[in-house]
Amino acid sequence: MVELIKSKMKLRADSSSYIEYENCICDLIQNETVLSMNNFIQHSNITCLEHSIDVSYKSYLVCRGLKLDYKSAARGALLHDFYLYDWHITKSGHGLHGFTHPGTALKNANEKFCLNAIEKDIIEKHMWPLTIRLPKYKESFIVSFIDKYCSTAEIIELRDRNNSDRFIRKLLSRDKRENYEL
Repeated sequence: MVELIKSKMKLRADSSSYIEYENCICDLIQNETVLSMNNFIQHSNITCLEHSIDVSYKSYLVCRGLKLDYKSAARGALLHDFYLYDWHITKSGHGLHGFTHPGTALKNANEKFCLNAIEKDIIEKHMWPLTIRLPKYKESFIVSFIDKYCSTAEIIELRDRNNSDRFIRKLLSRDKRENYEL
């Protein structure tokens, strides 16, 4: 089974995959509110925007390799933590952050963007199994697992900060995005 999955997935990033990925998310990554995610720490010293781009790009690569809807995966993953507050300081009156932020992120994303069913499911259910409701789409499962992988790597500081930072800076280096320092 592992060999089958490996044979289906070519996770090597090349310039064409980078350009295609950027085309999938270009309207989102140019949005001021999305860029404001860079003002909030997610895990350790990683911002919410950095984390979301990392999850988004990895999800894009996996879904593309598996011939799934990689565009929806990239977009939903970029917005999966679109809750727009510092969860270390701001306490929700509706419960613990881990349980409530998917709903907040979905509400915020729906207000700013036109989302398809897969993107909505990704945002709403990325904390599964903590939030109990089972993801409906394969892309949602993939984003959920990649989010956990990225979060773990950030928390125990296994993330390759230099490679990720170069990629993120390149992605944010266009137009008005230059004002958002990492």
